[in-house]
Amino acid sequence: MTTAQAGGMFDPVAKLKEYISHPSVSADPAFAEGMKGARECVGGILTDIGFSVEYVPTELHPIVVAKREGDPSWPHVIIYGHYDVQPPDPLELWATPPFEATEIEGRLYGRGTADNKGPLMAHLTAVGRLLEAEPDLPLRITFVIEGEEEIGSQNFKSFLRQHKDKLAGADFVFLSDTGIPSAEQMVITVGLRGMVAFEIELSNARSDLHSGMYGGMIMNPIQGLAELCASLHTPDGRVNIPGFYDAVIEVEPWEREQLSLLGLSEEQFAKFLGVSKFHVPPGYTPFEAIRFLPTLEFNGIGGGYQGEGTKTVIPTKARVKISCRLVPNQTPEEMKKIIFKAIEQRVPAGLKLKLSPQHEATPYLVVPPDRSNSPKDQPPVLARAFRATHEVVKEVWGKAPLYLREGGSVGLIADLKSELNLDAILLGLFLPQDNLHAPNEGFDLSVMHKGITTIQEILRRTAHP
Repeated sequence: MTTAQAGGMFDPVAKLKEYISHPSVSADPAFAEGMKGARECVGGILTDIGFSVEYVPTELHPIVVAKREGDPSWPHVIIYGHYDVQPPDPLELWATPPFEATEIEGRLYGRGTADNKGPLMAHLTAVGRLLEAEPDLPLRITFVIEGEEEIGSQNFKSFLRQHKDKLAGADFVFLSDTGIPSAEQMVITVGLRGMVAFEIELSNARSDLHSGMYGGMIMNPIQGLAELCASLHTPDGRVNIPGFYDAVIEVEPWEREQLSLLGLSEEQFAKFLGVSKFHVPPGYTPFEAIRFLPTLEFNGIGGGYQGEGTKTVIPTKARVKISCRLVPNQTPEEMKKIIFKAIEQRVPAGLKLKLSPQHEATPYLVVPPDRSNSPKDQPPVLARAFRATHEVVKEVWGKAPLYLREGGSVGLIADLKSELNLDAILLGLFLPQDNLHAPNEGFDLSVMHKGITTIQEILRRTAHP
């Protein structure tokens, strides 16, 4: 039997289990076979539901491009997803095998279930069912499914520049790679933070030195790094870099109003996270800070002896990994200038600095129709799709969606905007308890099924004005 089983469409849960069985870790070359298996799995599904499928090579992992052509006057939607996943480590913390999808009490556990194989399967199923019910649907659809999202979409912008012809005439991008607060409340993400990631290395002597013979006479790189890191924040939680907040735009009243409708409790949120106290700049709640403000966070730090017991040395070098989240109106280029200048000025005397830029992403913001400052010239198909989304969510989920910015970064969305001038409808489908990037990642199958129904009807109404 092929994917399109006799008697109707494929079973999305069974097909998702098969998809998850391919260990598609993009960061590790040892998983090359898993990467190939995952993209061929999704390519096979698209072939079976009638799409022409192409595997477009990049410098690393190919991108699956699948097209349903039609009359040029029809609306054209790009559906985005990614077939790569995070590494499963640490394996000992998994209750079930990460690449053997396990169904327990309405949830499916396994690496990639929520990020992004489950949500992508919802789109694949919705499109398959829609075309089965209406083979002549007046809608052009292009799937773009990449294999490098979990490593910063390294080759995605180059793909967009080199293959614009494959995406020509699109009206908007549709995807589900964002979250919702509960299985009862849909959120349409309208903003994503950008990112600047980098590593600082401070060094001194040409090798580690005996701390008894040389301690107290030279600057220890660990001490210098600690002083430098401590200088980057004020006690009230603000980033202590001149100009860091200068480009931040004011939050619109409707955005604060939408956020208030979540009805979130700080006490419950703190309990869920396992923290005793929030640390946010004055004038912002934790829920506002993670959406509306830029950040500077330390992601890892090291230097000197890390083994058991004692080794009394002054290390030759120490390093820290830092990532800054950016908000709309900030650009990675300008923020790197501001941040790196401050770091260079604060290096303790006697230490040598090495700054290593890593991946970056541009912030993204789209204003849906009927908001207080909605642009008058929003493309008609995008506006129609937004309104269809609003109405369908009300019908399927029992309440209207909320329109919120999210704290995370999906840099390719800004790339699609900058390279193709396309905005996106980001329909959230994963939950806080889904453990993205962590052991025991899972996906709520009731959310998946509601998502399938929602996506199918949004696309149908987009096709029919």
